[in-house]
This record gives sequence, structure tokens and C-alpha cells, in this order.
Amino acid sequence: MSDNKVENVVIVGSGPAGYTAAIYAARAAMKPVLYQGGQPGGQLTITNDVENFPGYPKGINGPAMMMEFQEQATRFGTDIRHGMVTGVDFSSKPYKLTIDDKEEVLTHSVIISTGASAKWLGLESEQRLNSKGVSACAVCDGFFYRGMDVVVVGGGDSAAEEATYLSKLANKVYLLVRRDELRASKIMQERVFEAKNLEVLWNTETVEVLGSEEVEGVRVKNNKTGEEKDIPIQGFFVAIGHQPNTDIFKGQLEMDDTGYLKTLNGSTATDIPGVFVSGDAADKIYRQAVTAAGTGCMAALDAEKYLAAEKII
Repeated sequence: MSDNKVENVVIVGSGPAGYTAAIYAARAAMKPVLYQGGQPGGQLTITNDVENFPGYPKGINGPAMMMEFQEQATRFGTDIRHGMVTGVDFSSKPYKLTIDDKEEVLTHSVIISTGASAKWLGLESEQRLNSKGVSACAVCDGFFYRGMDVVVVGGGDSAAEEATYLSKLANKVYLLVRRDELRASKIMQERVFEAKNLEVLWNTETVEVLGSEEVEGVRVKNNKTGEEKDIPIQGFFVAIGHQPNTDIFKGQLEMDDTGYLKTLNGSTATDIPGVFVSGDAADKIYRQAVTAAGTGCMAALDAEKYLAAEKII
């Protein structure tokens, strides 16, 4: 440990939630420290165009948007640091954070904004064409595929919801399901089957996403017959779930069986006093930049009240 200084609040993560928390905390004279993590800016840094965030009527490039968030947080005095929080100890106060497996930082409070990561199929072509027709968020990117043909991969509620959402925008939607049935809830299945331009391809897996500079099609395989075929499409949506980036908090904070951190009703507080969570690390329903930013604001306000009650600020 470099010194015995105890920070007022450390923000873990730097997407819309983390930067918004930093803006509010800095303006409240809390002198926040923010660690950017392994992907500064979060998932929006792999998003080309953001058109559904208020205040950007002409849309904005995802990485550029996160740079503006960072500049605003810095303007008000946030101490933004490179580095990843690799360990935490909430067993006693002040709380201890380990940075990059070596440096230790003490803090009176913590705002967790580590987000969640989309689960991918693991195909080279899928990663190569990410943001060039490959997406993990229909609500974010579906607008760009109006009147086009698209594929959605998955068989659960998320996939069914994404497919039915896209069916209202796209010309044709193919839903690729590995099994011969959907895992989605009954009501979501009904919506899938009611959509006239939505076709379910059963027992079907993705072999490769086709295209050099952008998505032009997909090669699929029937896992019963072994037959392969190419489907011309312009959009490829992966909807096989998200994984919250919360592994370092296991055994420290209460979380559900899928790893999302639990909060006390009506707040961003966790089961540890002074530890708050914002954004997709706790949100498995909405998962939007604007909702993440909203909870970042809430977490900063909750942290301010906590520090004031503890007579720290």
C-alpha cells in the first residue's frame, strides 16, 4: 500500500454508469476516484452508432460518446485512473481494493459499475464483423435494419424478445434455435409464432457469419441432418444471454444465481453499508446506456448520503 490515505469513494468501472456516478460525485465535492477497468468506456466502445441516448439528436459514435462522458467527469475533478480492480475486501472499514493484483487502495465507500458482457458464440467471423452487422442488442441497433433481413440466435426469453422486436422493423427475421423447442416462456413463444415475418429454424446452429467488410449472410447447419445452407442477411443478432462482470465480488456481496448484484429496494445499496452498484452489474432487464447512466446518478446520491451520515464529508 503506497500510503494510508483513505478515499471518500472509489468508482469501479467506466461505462455510462461509472462516468455518470463520477460526474455527480465530483460535483458534490466527494473527490471521487474512478478506475477504468480493462475496457475503458464499457460496451459502448464496440458500438458504432448510438441514436437513442437523449441529447444526441444526430446520433454519436459509441467511443466518442464515452470520451465526452470522461471529459465531463474530469472537468469536475474526478481522479480517473488506468487499472483494473482485481480484488476487494469489504469485511472491515475502510474497505480495501486491490488494483492490478498489486496496489491496494483504501476507501470509505464504493460504487460498482463493472457492467455486463454479452455472451458470444465464439466464432472468428462473429468477432471480426462485430458492429459491422453483428450485434448483441436489438433495441440498440435494430433501427439500422429496417426493411432488411436479419438473424437472431437463441432460444430463451431474450432471443424471443429480440426476434419479435426486430420483426416490427425488419423485412424478415430468422430465429436460429439449437433444439427442437424454445426455452422461452409461453407468452414469449406465442409472440414469436404470431409474427408473420418471423421464421424459426429448429435444430440449427451457426457455422459462420458471411461477409468481408459487413454482414452479407450466415452459414447454418442442421444438427440433426448435418445439412448446411447459406442465408442472405444484413444483420446478425446474438441473444444467448449476458454475463455480469461481478466475479471479484463473489463471497463479498449478495448476488442472484446468475451473478447479478442484488440491491435494497428503491436504492442502489448492496447488503454491505457504503457499497453501491449501478448499471448492468445489477440490471438484467433493461441493459441500456440511458438506464445505466440513471443508476449511476442514483448511486452517487446514495453514496453522498451515506458519507454525510457517517460524517466523512
